[in-house]
Amino acid sequence: MSKGPRRPVAFPLDEADFAEAGPGTYAGRPKVFPTPDPYPLPTPIEAPVARKKAPWLTLLMSGVSGLILLALGIAVDNLLRALFARTDWLGWIGVALAVAAVLAVIALAAREILGIFRLRRIEHIHAAALEAATTDDRKGARAVGKELIALYINRPETARGRAALAGHSAEIIDGRDLITLAETELLLPLDEIARRLVLSSAKRVSVVTAVSPRALVDVLFVVAEVTRLIRKLAMLYGGRPGTLGFLRLTRHVLGHLAITGGMAAGDSLVQQLVGHGIAAKLSARLGEGVVNGLLTARVGIAAIEVCRPFPFVAGRPPRIGDVMAEIAKAVKKTEDAETE
Repeated sequence: MSKGPRRPVAFPLDEADFAEAGPGTYAGRPKVFPTPDPYPLPTPIEAPVARKKAPWLTLLMSGVSGLILLALGIAVDNLLRALFARTDWLGWIGVALAVAAVLAVIALAAREILGIFRLRRIEHIHAAALEAATTDDRKGARAVGKELIALYINRPETARGRAALAGHSAEIIDGRDLITLAETELLLPLDEIARRLVLSSAKRVSVVTAVSPRALVDVLFVVAEVTRLIRKLAMLYGGRPGTLGFLRLTRHVLGHLAITGGMAAGDSLVQQLVGHGIAAKLSARLGEGVVNGLLTARVGIAAIEVCRPFPFVAGRPPRIGDVMAEIAKAVKKTEDAETE
């Protein structure tokens, strides 16, 4: 006579034996058998790793640069020999000019290298401050606060903030609070100056492009104003980039705009203009000036976030709405002046 089905039994899992074999009749402690999943997860497919390319472009640029330097050196040598062959004093004048040129090249190269190092230092401080604020790391926050003090050690206007940060850093326990204190004492005053710089550039672009008769003049003026604004903001926050450093900084700003969608000047700007009732009050030409000013303001806001040594923790990041009303007011004054 066959046995009937086994009655269900409740038992704690720590009293059960886990087995790999199939089900059967067991005595003693209950047995738990794994049930195979009929729908296993697919095996993850990793992206293929790109093979390292041969540095042919780097080799080409190095070779061409070396040949140009050799040709320049030979040309200078031939010129000095010709000057000495003509008369000694002309030769020595040529030597003095060559030495001055070499010293100038060395000084320019040193300035560019220092500018790049300053930008990298600010990037390092920004990343460390973000990490300390996110993880509430007191030790990391104190270290990054000292780096911020050292960055502004030669700025007289930051003396009070540096003293306050150095005096209270040992009394604060939380790392995020230390980051907040450093931002409040040292960066918020600079943020106010940065906002005024962005507003001034945006208003200037709006007015000039609104009254300018040529599109080429508009483009050249906007490019020049944006370039000047990025350099001013970098110097305000302690960057002071050279030419190569400025190009690197500009690339980072444009990359930040691409990531945040800041260059979307189409629907979003039109919605902002309509929402503030500005589009109905301006002509098409003056409305174009407002749009150019808003684009300049967006580039300035992105430059602030890139050049700032700390992320925005206690302070409020600037927004495009902060400058929209002022830009519209400036353009409206221009329209009224032209009407009169």
